[in-house]
Amino acid sequence: MHLGSDPALIGYINRPRAAAPHTLANIEAVGVYTVNHIAPHFIDKAHQTSAKYEAGINEFAETGLTPLFREGIAAPFVQESKIQYVLKLVEIVPVKHNNTFLVIGAVTDAFIEPHALKPDGFLAIEETGSVASLGADAYYKAEKLKRLAYAKPGKPITVVK
Repeated sequence: MHLGSDPALIGYINRPRAAAPHTLANIEAVGVYTVNHIAPHFIDKAHQTSAKYEAGINEFAETGLTPLFREGIAAPFVQESKIQYVLKLVEIVPVKHNNTFLVIGAVTDAFIEPHALKPDGFLAIEETGSVASLGADAYYKAEKLKRLAYAKPGKPITVVK
C-alpha cells in the first residue's frame, strides 16, 4: 500500500511470526527486500510462495520461479516479474489486534519495463499485465479506469491523460 511519496514509502501486512517466521527475520537481517509484481502467467507459482516453508528451503527452487540477482542489491528479484523494486526497511509496526505486522519500506530502486513508465513518472501497471490480489487467495486483472489530477480544495476534478 502507498504510504507516502517523498520519500516513496510502501507498506504491506505480514502474517504473524508463527505463520511466517522467515520473511520478517530475513528482512530484519538484510535490511532490504524486493517487491515483484505478479503477472497472469505465473500466478500459481507466486501463490505457492505463501506456503509455510521450513528455514533453509529455497522457495525459488520449490516453486519454479527464477531468481534474479542485481549488483549491489542483497535481496533477489523474481525474473518473471515486469515490475520490480527494492525497499530499504524503515519500520515494522506490530498490529496488536491480530499479531500481524505493518512492514514499511522506502523505495530505493525500481526496475520497470520502459513502455510502462510514462514521461511524467506515472507507472502504467496495466501495460505490464500486473495483477491485483484480494485476501489470501484471489487474483484479478489490473485495469486503469482513469487517472485524476492531485485533489485540491476548491479546484475542479480533472482527468490526466
